[in-house]
Amino acid sequence: MKFSPLRRLLGGALMAAILCGCSSRGPFTDSYDTDRSGHGATAGWPLRVMKPTATERSLDDLPTLSPDATLDEYLRYAALRNPGLEAMFQDWKAAAQRMPQVSTLPDPRFTYGYYLGEVQTRVGPMQYSVALSQTFPWFGKLRDREDAAGRRANAAYQRFEAAKLGLFFRVERLYNELFFLKRSIDITSDSIELLQQFERVTRARYRVAETGHADIIKIQVELGILEDRLRQLRDFQAPYTARLNAVLNRPADAALAWPHSVSDRVTDVGNDVLFAVLRERNPRLIALGEEIERERIAAEIARKDGLPDLTVGLAYTVIGERDGVGIPENGDDAIAVTFSVNLPIWREKYDAGVREAIARRLAVSGRRNEATNQLAGDLEEAVFTHRDAKRRVELYRDTLIPKAMESLHASLGSFEQGESDFLDLIDTQRTLLEFQLGLERALVDRATSYARIERLVGADLSEINASSASQEDAL
Repeated sequence: MKFSPLRRLLGGALMAAILCGCSSRGPFTDSYDTDRSGHGATAGWPLRVMKPTATERSLDDLPTLSPDATLDEYLRYAALRNPGLEAMFQDWKAAAQRMPQVSTLPDPRFTYGYYLGEVQTRVGPMQYSVALSQTFPWFGKLRDREDAAGRRANAAYQRFEAAKLGLFFRVERLYNELFFLKRSIDITSDSIELLQQFERVTRARYRVAETGHADIIKIQVELGILEDRLRQLRDFQAPYTARLNAVLNRPADAALAWPHSVSDRVTDVGNDVLFAVLRERNPRLIALGEEIERERIAAEIARKDGLPDLTVGLAYTVIGERDGVGIPENGDDAIAVTFSVNLPIWREKYDAGVREAIARRLAVSGRRNEATNQLAGDLEEAVFTHRDAKRRVELYRDTLIPKAMESLHASLGSFEQGESDFLDLIDTQRTLLEFQLGLERALVDRATSYARIERLVGADLSEINASSASQEDAL
């Protein structure tokens, strides 16, 4: 077989052009870096800079919890160990891998044809043919598909961020409750020791006939009640520890040291500022915003699916030589360039695709509005709880407990001198116990509500506090 230099050059150039097109986004698409009003897949997206998590670290690098572990160490441990958070991270990684899949041209098609019966032509019989073709989607189709996949990946990343904030809140809430349990045990134990001191005083007075046997019985009943409460509190340690271990992905019976303290952070930022930050930075709302954009792009993709795609091909046919023929082109192989387009004539199918995408966008928009209202209500409740807890801390710490301590000392002195009734002493002791537990409850509520506000707004409240203070100073 033989072919002219001109045909060899033409065939090689077309083959190279098709093969080069197979490795690019194609002439019918826009540049990869084009950011169409912020809708493109740019390098600044969070999914491009996300750090690896526990699955990409060696087990030796994972943290451990020491007996003196702080809350920050608990949070770091949970972030690297919690399987639910790891699942959300893998969801994001899977979504990110859709981008190179949808932004690439369709696979080129290679065709081989063998003629079962020779077809005679003027220059010889046609023996077999090979062809290579490449389809190029309509202008912007690949970019839109990549944009939609990028929006989906961004939404998955924001859902991961929301899951991380939720995990941190659960850890801190359980950590705070474990601290409250420890303080309740300590305060109840101190109250028992105080009642035992009362009992000793009462027995001494009973021996000199300054009080009756009924007072001893009353104090023993009170001691029995507190001792039963102490046993109950100590029994609570196992389920409280198991709940925290579950979040940390540790065995339920794994030992946990008692927390030493809770956060003393407070915020006085106004509700309007917090609501504005929530609408702007809450990852759940951001994820729904990304879904809305994805559905907007999906409608554009559905519209462009109704536009034709171009297929460019190159066919090479091998032709044998004819015997006894002296024409110059005898046995020359044939090269053909092909162009074809699909005909999207079933318009109802494509129109239905556009309507479907629009309906999905409206549905996501409704869910985002519903989530905004729900989060705003949750934030209002969290802010109220935080401010109420701050008020109770100041009330118990600065007023009620000092007064109760003073009253208890006065009642004890009066009782020892026989100037007051035993019931007055017991009532004063109960009041002090109630105030002490109330203070610890208020401290825990203040810390937990602060953490809840941070989870809802999706931002560090210390930064918001500083920003708000700077604006007030500027005014």
